[in-house]
Amino acid sequence: MSEIAITEARSRLASIIDDARTEPVYLTRRSRPVAAVVDTSLLERLLADAEELADIRAVDEAWEETERLQETPIPWDDVKRDLGLVQ
Repeated sequence: MSEIAITEARSRLASIIDDARTEPVYLTRRSRPVAAVVDTSLLERLLADAEELADIRAVDEAWEETERLQETPIPWDDVKRDLGLVQ
């Protein structure tokens, strides 16, 4: 993990971006990390993974609510048929 003070980062932006291609570079203020420079491909993967995790959590919460309310889930094929999406 690489860290650099924001005041120093101002004069080293190009090299920080180069370094961020291989590992995140943390920008610090008063010796505390406040931001990070990361490669765009890493950021895209992290955002996609976060979205996938949010979807998984939503499904888990829906199943928990179904159990808590003692409801019987409606099969997806029945829903599609009722909506006229299949024949």
